[in-house]
Amino acid sequence: MDLIKAVNTYEKWIYAILIAMLMIVLIASLIDLTFFLYMALFIDTPYLLEQRELMGVLGAFLLVLIGVELLDTIKAYFSENAIHVEIVLLLAVIAIARKVLILDPTGMNGTEFGIEMVGIGVAVVCLGVGYYIIKKAGGLIIGPGKKTDNKTE
Repeated sequence: MDLIKAVNTYEKWIYAILIAMLMIVLIASLIDLTFFLYMALFIDTPYLLEQRELMGVLGAFLLVLIGVELLDTIKAYFSENAIHVEIVLLLAVIAIARKVLILDPTGMNGTEFGIEMVGIGVAVVCLGVGYYIIKKAGGLIIGPGKKTDNKTE
């Protein structure tokens, strides 16, 4: 029993360190996004965002959003000892949306681009179906001693 308690304490420390490190990464990403947006709006092409700049800004913005959602997931596990699958699926949807936004087909031939798009499409459909099932079930939580749904009977 003491070994389990020690492992749980160790696990909590790991999550606390991960949260602190992710906060540092988020601050750096936010500074990078601010600098990139400033450069795009005022230096490169004043008061006008070109297509490549807009894609870069949106990609950086979604990267910060992914980090915030990941922080929320780790925070939920840290406080509740449970993983909210709905949040993880939304994180994956945001990551796929970022991939679509920053996808540059110029270095690919038609077949490679087609395969890439089919793969992204399959991932989007699978994530959408998974999210629909989770929402229909009332939200899935995975953790020790947790029920697999949030519905109260």
